[in-house]
Amino acid sequence: MNSHLALASCLEMPTGDGDDLSLVQALTDLGYRVSMVPWDQPGVDWSEYAATVIRATWNYTTQREEFGKWVTSVPRLHNPAPVVLANTDKTYLADLAAAGLPVVPTQLVPPGAEPELPESGEFVLKPSIGAGSRGVGRFDAGRPGAHQQAREHAVRLHAAGRTVLVQPYLDTVDTAGETALIFFDGVFSHAIRKGPMLEPEVRHPMDSAALYIEENITAREPSPAELAVAERVLAHANAGLAENLLYARIDLLPGPDGPVVVELELVEPSLFFRYADGAAERLAAAISARVS
Repeated sequence: MNSHLALASCLEMPTGDGDDLSLVQALTDLGYRVSMVPWDQPGVDWSEYAATVIRATWNYTTQREEFGKWVTSVPRLHNPAPVVLANTDKTYLADLAAAGLPVVPTQLVPPGAEPELPESGEFVLKPSIGAGSRGVGRFDAGRPGAHQQAREHAVRLHAAGRTVLVQPYLDTVDTAGETALIFFDGVFSHAIRKGPMLEPEVRHPMDSAALYIEENITAREPSPAELAVAERVLAHANAGLAENLLYARIDLLPGPDGPVVVELELVEPSLFFRYADGAAERLAAAISARVS
């Protein structure tokens, strides 16, 4: 049996942020040979690996066409290519909402269209293809000039070829934070809390050199309501697949009527192994089950 596994990273961060080192160790303990391999490294024969698991391919947002070609060329890829391709564009939030799932209210504004901006309260503009806080702006509708600044921000995002997402800023993130629930092979593993990242009236450039922004992370026990919403979202994501997704991260915020989905991360989410005992071992076992 081929026991060589690839964890896909990128040339800018070939070993990721270090969190996946525990996964490498857990897989090694199961008898596998594991290599962190940049997806954008020329000359790699991906067919040599028993499986390729996408991990820190964080520069794909600036090379999405090339990334799409890579995804469809790699055999035994996890998560599978069709899921990855669809999940690289946050317009999938509209599909979740259409399926009756609780999603943060989202207006999609394609290039050439004018955003309808809220008349009151704070709101966020972000690119539909992006990672971390790249290209994200937070605005206060009650502040003079805010609408004009938001429209200018939308123009910049459109110029980069991005569809713009307009969402209310849910200020519950300032107190409760964001809850990220992590599942391996359809089973809940652990959750973390992410603190607020967007300061008022801040606009992060699209061309930031940083692949990710340091986050305020702590371990968290999700509420029954959060777990129920996440399980509904995951069931929708798994529907029609031959097997459960290898991994999924579902990011939630408290909404007026209960938890709402901010993002469904199925491509290269940080999985925060260090915040839950046995998490890396659980994913390693799920990978091993697929290989064997």
